Amino acid sequence: MDHRHVLRAMSGLLIVLFMAMISSTIVSVALPQIIGSLNGTQSQYTWVVTATLLASTASTPIWGKLADLFSKKLLLQIAIVIFTVSALACGFAQNTAQLIAFRAVQGLGLGALQVLVQVIIAAMISPKERGRYNGYLGGVMAVATVGGPLLGGAITDISWLGWRWCFFIAVPFTAIALVMLSRTLHLVETRRPETRVDYVGAVLIAAGVSLLLLWVTFVDNNFGWLSWQTAVMVGGSVVLLGAAVLVESRVREPVVPMHVVKRRDPALAIVGSLAVGMAMFGGAVFLGQYFQIGRGYSPTEAGLLTIPLMAGVMLSSAVAGRMVSRTGKVKPYILAGVIVLTLGFLGLSTIDHETSLVLVGTGMFAVGVGVGMSMQNLVLVVQNTVPLNEIGAASGAITFFRSLGGTMGVSILGAVLANQVATKIANGLRELGIDPAAGGSDAGSTLNVAAMPPAVQGVIRAAYGDATGHIFLISAGIALIGVVAVLFLTPATLRDSLDMPAAAPAVPGADGAARENAADTAVPAAVTSAGHGSDGRAPGA
Repeated sequence: MDHRHVLRAMSGLLIVLFMAMISSTIVSVALPQIIGSLNGTQSQYTWVVTATLLASTASTPIWGKLADLFSKKLLLQIAIVIFTVSALACGFAQNTAQLIAFRAVQGLGLGALQVLVQVIIAAMISPKERGRYNGYLGGVMAVATVGGPLLGGAITDISWLGWRWCFFIAVPFTAIALVMLSRTLHLVETRRPETRVDYVGAVLIAAGVSLLLLWVTFVDNNFGWLSWQTAVMVGGSVVLLGAAVLVESRVREPVVPMHVVKRRDPALAIVGSLAVGMAMFGGAVFLGQYFQIGRGYSPTEAGLLTIPLMAGVMLSSAVAGRMVSRTGKVKPYILAGVIVLTLGFLGLSTIDHETSLVLVGTGMFAVGVGVGMSMQNLVLVVQNTVPLNEIGAASGAITFFRSLGGTMGVSILGAVLANQVATKIANGLRELGIDPAAGGSDAGSTLNVAAMPPAVQGVIRAAYGDATGHIFLISAGIALIGVVAVLFLTPATLRDSLDMPAAAPAVPGADGAARENAADTAVPAAVTSAGHGSDGRAPGA
């Protein structure tokens, strides 16, 4: 495809990618209003986010494999239809159970769109030319990240629109993109019939994690820590995840490549990425709730108040990226990032419903800076320690674990917040002479604050404002695990060749650690005089 035709097709792809990315950020600020109007609880608030993240995380590797077996264009069209129909259904949801179910389906479409857009761009544009188009992708991601909360807040505040349009807004754009791509996207399909899709592994991982997260949601609330329900759910999760490890170690093309995960630096980078993902997603999801319920700001104001977080991510990722490219050293920037991330969460752990917004904004900016310096550079560590023919699998593995960490972070911190809030509200109501159980079992966790008397509203706002600091303290503890993992990373210089040095794979029976050491110490010599990489393929093949 020439430049003009590429731009025409890219227009449709960028619209799809923008709507996929904004589907999460646009809802984040509107969620307190959404759950409140549907008379939902804090646990349901958490699962509206968790359902989407979990479905997206589990399905992304499968969609990537299917793209090797079937028409990429057809798969993209199917994904757009799934995403559009589920967005429409979310907008019409009448209760939180329906919303959670529809958001899970939307997660399937979201996972597909995110990976298929990348796959199709790689199939359209050569690696040499791809750099000139990456600016468009970066711009779309930046606008979706920063503009999503602002747009979601504005839509929610406009009386003749309301929160349902946070879902409806995607429908006309994705429909236009579907028509555009049907006419402009023309690919020469190159299929790999030898590809195998690890459906069993993906299902086992999703089922094991889901069961564990359900236990986190209900334990200490619906049943005790030491109970038969705990034994069944935790035991079942261990069995499912154990079976997943067994399957992943035996299938030819696993969802999680165990031979990569076992190596020292990729394993440490994955642990670091898991911690950053848990802390970042888990903490950021509840900021909109803190500003609206804990502080009484409108959705639009809450969106504006989250700008320091996004600004920190964008600024630090740009600066750190340039410094890494200039020096070839990546560990110092990752280490600095996770330390700043931990300090930012420690600062946010001190907030309550009366904390100065300057202090809150400073903590958010520090968290954003930490994420921007560490998240993408952890991917770079993994890519630097594997040969060219394993980069896709290795990058997919660390992305998978980062998303999985985000899913677990949202669920775990949401469960902690729900218990903290319920306890604080119950105590506050008793001080007012009100029986907390008088309104039913969910009276202490409902988010429909506007329907309550002013005195009760004050109790609820104080409870949410004060309890949010507690989950940021847990986030700081999780981020500290990332600091420990990064400390043990090999202080390597990034290679300037596409593939591993030629000497590394020549060692008979070399294990992952030997290949790592060779990659870190040998002079970059991946491309031999014959013009081929060390894996026997031409560079860029």
